[in-house]
Amino acid sequence: MTTVSVVTPSGKGGADVELPGEIFGAKVNIPLIHQVVVAQEAAARQGTHATKTRGEVRGGGKKPYRQKGTGRARQGSLRAPQYAGGGTVHGPVPRSYEQRTPKKMKAAALRGALSDRTSHGRLAVVSAFVEDGEPSTADALTVLRTAVGEAGARLQRPVLVVLAADDEVARKSLRNIPRVRVLDSGQLNTYDVLVCDHVVFTQAALAEFVARTGGGELVTVDKPAAKPARAAKPKAVDGEDTEKPAAKPARAAKPKAVDGEDTEKPAAKPARAAKPKAAAEEGEEPAAKPAKAPSSRARKTATASATESADDSGADAAPPVVKQRSSGTSRKSASSGSGAAKEEQQ
Repeated sequence: MTTVSVVTPSGKGGADVELPGEIFGAKVNIPLIHQVVVAQEAAARQGTHATKTRGEVRGGGKKPYRQKGTGRARQGSLRAPQYAGGGTVHGPVPRSYEQRTPKKMKAAALRGALSDRTSHGRLAVVSAFVEDGEPSTADALTVLRTAVGEAGARLQRPVLVVLAADDEVARKSLRNIPRVRVLDSGQLNTYDVLVCDHVVFTQAALAEFVARTGGGELVTVDKPAAKPARAAKPKAVDGEDTEKPAAKPARAAKPKAVDGEDTEKPAAKPARAAKPKAAAEEGEEPAAKPAKAPSSRARKTATASATESADDSGADAAPPVVKQRSSGTSRKSASSGSGAAKEEQQ
């Protein structure tokens, strides 16, 4: 659904009008529009053209000359088609050029033409062309230029204006303007829409056309009211005091010290707990540091003493095997040497 702003004669913004999508947003079928326009132009032909044959032309009853002996072609009448003033052969006759076009095809073609103008922004709506009850061509032209969007004094492109059936004031105001075609809402057709570049409806004519074509009632949307402007600050006038905004309350002043009077001071922060003094000052002995774990040498001494005690306790007990790490050279010699060398090393 497309929304179009209504142009007013005063130039102020009016309400918005919602155009029904089934009329102004339909699919454009160009072959159908062409067929309907051709039929409309054909129906406009009068079809009263006619010519006279040699039997209807005045004169020519006598044979011009004898049949033989002259050396010329035989002739029977001076009103034959080959003579000047003679009859016409196979000339036009009065006929009707009307083509049968169903109503649904005409309505669909009109919807397509209006939808094309709407999609290109060439359809406008006007509340009225003249505010007063008297016709005014100048006022109507001003409103029409605003609706179309042309700034020149004259319209550069043809405009189709659709009015209500009883709007005689607007019709008299627009009838003398060049390149303006005025129609009633009931006379709107596909050919006139396509011939003109812009289509301008009055609000009343648009409501009539929508109701006639089955689009329902025309929906009008009021624009939101503008925000009120801020009130200007009053200027100072000589001899008059303007009301000033109340000042912020001042902070309470700190009480000053007076001779002989003690002012209340804020409570002091609690002192931190004193760190314990050195043991030497108090006369107490410092706590002994924990003994370190026995080193590897102490472990070896303890192992050797345990071995000697075992030898003393039982001579039959097998001596404990103590593994000793061999250096890199001994390892190499043990791996490369024979079995005897290994025994010597052990």
